Amino acid sequence: MHFDLTDLRLFLHVVEAGSITAGAARAGLALASASTRVRGMEEQAGVPLLERGRRGVEPTPAGRTLLRHARLVTGQVERMRGEMGEYARGLRGHVRLLANTAAAAEFLPEILAGFLRANPNVDVDLGERSSPEVARAIAEEEAEVGIAAGHADFSGLETLPFRADRLVLITPAEHPLAGRDLVSLAEALCFEFVGLSDGSALGGHLASHAARAGGRMRTRVRVRGLETACRMVALGAGIAVVPEAAARRWDTQGMLAIVRMGEPWAERQLTVIVRRLDALSPQARKLVDHLARPAEMAR
Repeated sequence: MHFDLTDLRLFLHVVEAGSITAGAARAGLALASASTRVRGMEEQAGVPLLERGRRGVEPTPAGRTLLRHARLVTGQVERMRGEMGEYARGLRGHVRLLANTAAAAEFLPEILAGFLRANPNVDVDLGERSSPEVARAIAEEEAEVGIAAGHADFSGLETLPFRADRLVLITPAEHPLAGRDLVSLAEALCFEFVGLSDGSALGGHLASHAARAGGRMRTRVRVRGLETACRMVALGAGIAVVPEAAARRWDTQGMLAIVRMGEPWAERQLTVIVRRLDALSPQARKLVDHLARPAEMAR
């Protein structure tokens, strides 16, 4: 079998995206070219590598084996690039970073901007997932660096502190819950919510806690982005649970009531996670060091 780096990177992108079309776009290839490459890989392997369905593609058992080796090979190439980059200026490196909603939306834009300015030869691919999914992806070497909340399982991973994060309930200023000092999710479930779009890590996290509280969130509208959620709540479309930093950053005119939640899971410590610090590529190690800096130094 003769798989080149383009084949392996394409296969990684296809599996991560769950779609040959989306994988081709991530790899910078035309769909026809990507499809031809995937068929060629399957012909060389002698077995199907992907199961094709109405909702996309998933790796077969043989595909999962190839996926594991593809991650090892591309990871080693990134480490080689980083080490050679110490001698050859202009050689670009790439780091895949996964984060939960709070980290991706609230903390990382400014922090990553500072990192990218200081490291012009490093590109970062940022993906959003729930904290447990981030931890699993790091353990399975799907990405080099992750940021997740403490309710995820960090067994076997190395961790560094990132930022404190609190989830709060936001309501319109005239809402019945607006004057409360503290509210539980179970109490809030009596009201209608502004939710985040399908696939949001925070949305899935809240839905699971609502189920544990014996109910479900009655969502009137789903929106993309925390700022849009804050705006919809201020205009009376419902209530929402968002990171406190997002609510306070948006609400400069006092249009929202921000109410603390009584559940322990609302108080969160975000953590940088990696599989092994000493196995990171030089680019990934630089990113980890930048992420672990205090807030005033990382921007």
